Amino acid sequence: MRIAMWSGPRNLSTTMMRSFAARADTAAIDEPFYAAYLKLTGLRHPMTDEIFAAHEADPGKVMAHLTGPVPGGKSVFYQKHMVHHMVEGIPMDWLDQIERHVVLIRHPARVVASYARKMETLSPEAMGFPQQEALWHQLSKAQGAAPIVVDADLILEDPESVLRRLCAAIGLGWDGAMLSWPAGPRAEDGAWAPHWYDAVWRSTGFGDPPGPVPALSGEAARIAEGALGAYERLLAAHI
Repeated sequence: MRIAMWSGPRNLSTTMMRSFAARADTAAIDEPFYAAYLKLTGLRHPMTDEIFAAHEADPGKVMAHLTGPVPGGKSVFYQKHMVHHMVEGIPMDWLDQIERHVVLIRHPARVVASYARKMETLSPEAMGFPQQEALWHQLSKAQGAAPIVVDADLILEDPESVLRRLCAAIGLGWDGAMLSWPAGPRAEDGAWAPHWYDAVWRSTGFGDPPGPVPALSGEAARIAEGALGAYERLLAAHI
């Protein structure tokens, strides 16, 4: 089984990768199109040189890996994807070879507040807000059924309950190992991990339930408010 988890940045996506990778039957891959995205757009992100040195930038080779044999002889291949990486020049015709698609969402105000602590430039597209809803509709039309939606804050409120429902929805047996993992780096972490994964490296589980939605101002508030409608529409499809 291949599971494509479609997220934007700062959506609990790495924690979810930790959770699935803690299963003995699962191999995980971290943002496999990141290098291709940087190459095609010409953008410079933190640790760009390290990303190019460590990761495949040819979209065709990435797609072949994602749809080929599951690494390590495992039975489940968990793929952590960023929706905004799927730019022009990266074909999408491989999606029908992935057995399960899941869209991981989070309240836009939380995403914007977290992203702003790591990146100076903010935009709805950089955080994947419009792309997530568009992909949800694309997959719904192509596959004749809506992909699964899970919300990061609801996961944090009750990890076991939501993860049990998620596993049932994708036809995967429950494994309690998904609730905890050792602190520190993991083999599946991308080359960008030292810049982004400080909190995840300290974690051994899902952490505390979320507090109040952060108050934003200026451009950050405008972006979060503009994304709220798409978020609420996807939230209505939550498992």
